[in-house]
Amino acid sequence: MSFLQRFLERVLRNNPSRVARTSFDDLSQDQLDAHLRVGRYGNFTLTDAVRPSIGLDVVPRAGYRRDTYRDPESGNRMPVLAASVSAEHLFDVFMDLLDPLGEVVDVVMESSHDSEPGSHSDLYREQIDNVILKSTLYDYEQLLLNDGCTGMAALNPNGPTEVQFDEHKLLFIYAHDLRPFEEILVQYGLKRDDTLKFISEAEHLHSTDDEHVEQFQNLVYRLGIDRQEYSHLTGC
Repeated sequence: MSFLQRFLERVLRNNPSRVARTSFDDLSQDQLDAHLRVGRYGNFTLTDAVRPSIGLDVVPRAGYRRDTYRDPESGNRMPVLAASVSAEHLFDVFMDLLDPLGEVVDVVMESSHDSEPGSHSDLYREQIDNVILKSTLYDYEQLLLNDGCTGMAALNPNGPTEVQFDEHKLLFIYAHDLRPFEEILVQYGLKRDDTLKFISEAEHLHSTDDEHVEQFQNLVYRLGIDRQEYSHLTGC
């Protein structure tokens, strides 16, 4: 299956009414193939999971920003770190961000393999040893990096602290105390830029294939995750 054929989902976040038609529809096959083959912008390398708009409304680059998540129901606010990390460091950064969550975490696996564009289902497991979680995730590094329909989150079961690795391969950290997480980002050379825009904030494409679907199902089984939906914080 070609790289082009693996692009299944079209997302236009700012204008959902135009999801049925995007700027990609105006390209020739050769133009689209050429755009999808580009996986590096300057010093930033994308995984196979996602590609930016043809007009590069957002040029992918490394960095992080501070933000605030506001719960739409309660109105409660939570500080957020949102980070974009080049592919060669992305998985290592995510693994290190799990450490401040503690020895035991809750896990949410996110899947949009069988969902409408812009939506996904969440599968939840309570209390797994962080060491076991990380050991298991190392076996599925390629799935987590390169499947545009797989995401996950790990949560501290004793408080509102969450690390999310979303389908766009962006990292979101929700915590009242962001300092230990920000220190990790800085250790990897990421610089704070509160004007930073992410690939998810403009037109973009997601990639998946049948092999990734099977791997996701295997990972869910390995983690002993119940197939039930669960609500948690979502990336800004």
